[in-house]
Amino acid sequence: MNKVMKRILYGISNFEVLRKKNYLYVDKTSYIELLDRYAPYQFFIRPRRFGKSLFISTLENYYDINKKDKFKELFGDLYIGKNPTEDRNKFLVWKISFAGVDAGHGEGESRNSFN
Repeated sequence: MNKVMKRILYGISNFEVLRKKNYLYVDKTSYIELLDRYAPYQFFIRPRRFGKSLFISTLENYYDINKKDKFKELFGDLYIGKNPTEDRNKFLVWKISFAGVDAGHGEGESRNSFN
């Protein structure tokens, strides 16, 4: 009975890395089913460090057609892997990150952050 203890993640917002490197993960994939069923448009607003980026990365991996071959590996033992929706791996996903944009120094500096 020699179980390997999972590592606790900190600062990792990439779902694929988290799953492949066997980090501790609290399964929140049941929310994907709710989003599919009830909410065609989303605006994710939460305080810092509340898992927004990780959840968006989870959605990216779930819906991206280019990640279809990794579905079982990433989601197989999770709720949504056992209860997939019809939109699973159905879309081309275009990811834009504003993480590198410095918004604290005015409009000019913010514009330069995009270069």
